[in-house]
Amino acid sequence: MSKSTKNLQQLRDLPEDELRAKLTETKDELFRLQLGQYTNQVTSTALLTTKRRDIARIQTILRGRSLGTETQAQGKKA
Repeated sequence: MSKSTKNLQQLRDLPEDELRAKLTETKDELFRLQLGQYTNQVTSTALLTTKRRDIARIQTILRGRSLGTETQAQGKKA
């Protein structure tokens, strides 16, 4: 299983309120990275793309739940 698939599965396991908190946190991280880029402090510009994609994934999950097409995944308990 790829890293992005594991990340997506972890996001789907989260309840909606935690997803909203994660969305806010990720947006804040993206803002700080963009600010760092403007001041030439960011060494890895790939993080900007990663954070934008994470935001899109979270928003997609939240939208799917609001439409009723997606439910919270049940994590595997071993």
